[in-house]
Amino acid sequence: MILADQWKDYEILDCSDGDKLERWGKYILRRPDPQVIWQDVQKAPEWKKLNAHYHRSSKGGGEWEFFDLPEEWQISYGSLKFNLKPFSFKHTGLFPEQAANWDWFSALIRKRVAEGKPVRVLNLFAYTGGATLAALSAGASVTHVDASKGMVSWAKENAASSGLSDRPVRWLVDDCQKFVEREIRRGNHYDGIIMDPPSYGRGPKGEIWKIEDMFHPFVKLSVQLLSDDPLFMLLNSYTTGFAPAVLSYLLGLEVQSRFGGTVEASEIGLPVRETGLVLPCGSSGRWTA
Repeated sequence: MILADQWKDYEILDCSDGDKLERWGKYILRRPDPQVIWQDVQKAPEWKKLNAHYHRSSKGGGEWEFFDLPEEWQISYGSLKFNLKPFSFKHTGLFPEQAANWDWFSALIRKRVAEGKPVRVLNLFAYTGGATLAALSAGASVTHVDASKGMVSWAKENAASSGLSDRPVRWLVDDCQKFVEREIRRGNHYDGIIMDPPSYGRGPKGEIWKIEDMFHPFVKLSVQLLSDDPLFMLLNSYTTGFAPAVLSYLLGLEVQSRFGGTVEASEIGLPVRETGLVLPCGSSGRWTA
């Protein structure tokens, strides 16, 4: 399993009864997690010191209960700073497990940049920009694409907080499928591609995305944007429960068969302070030249 174990401003304190107990900076949040099926093993004292609790509803979704939590606060990962706020369906605006992938591709970018070679990265379904910030900080130029105007604005705020506003980045509100198709027609290419698609979503004009039907065709399409000397490709999957082997097969079939290189895929997880266990947070597939 790939561990995101370098955080200082975030940790999972404990998990039980369908929920995870987390520290985001100095604030303690209790949120649901579908992997936590064990019950009645709450050990951490912070269960009684919550700043906010997201309650699931039997009808789907849920709602926040706030005790002492600001509307917005900030945490850091190295030099990167993220503005957080609780919003719909339990999210805070950041997936901390992805820090393991940020470290991985950042090292690749820094090595190539040190060799005097520019690195262009395409971040698809880019959300609030964690991967974008990491790539920019490592020295890449980034094209950041997400269908939500609000998420792209949030990513810009994170870049400003991290002192990266002057770095070479394009912020685009667009349907990822249509954007990739246009980039192919334009003849544009990238040295690295990152994608973390939702299981289901809609584009700015109502375009429907269903991952089980569209993931493979989309990977196959996106590979056409890789440069003649590509550096990496990263596929993430959380909500669908795709096994790592599925991501490995996609990368082997569409990327490794064309460019060679190596493929690895694994579960990605976060350590739990109280028990020493690791909470699985989906799968990542990595191709490297």
